[in-house]
Amino acid sequence: MFNLIAKYVEKLSKEDVNNFALKKGITLNNDELDFTYTFIKKNYQEMLKNPNLFDIDRYQNKYQGDNFIKIKKVFIEYFSKYHKFL
Repeated sequence: MFNLIAKYVEKLSKEDVNNFALKKGITLNNDELDFTYTFIKKNYQEMLKNPNLFDIDRYQNKYQGDNFIKIKKVFIEYFSKYHKFL
């Protein structure tokens, strides 16, 4: 599973991140999009290795209030569905 995710993230573009966010009702400004894209590219391996240690609340100051609430909701939804596969 790790290799599959790694290949996906390698090809991931900012547009992909933005489109996913929009599908989830999240409109990221340029700074939020840049941060999210860079964070995923740089940190996905550590997140996959230790998903229970990831504290999304540490990044609350990187997003507008409504956006962070929506992002956290999506994170919890996907983590609860897929954490057993990591």
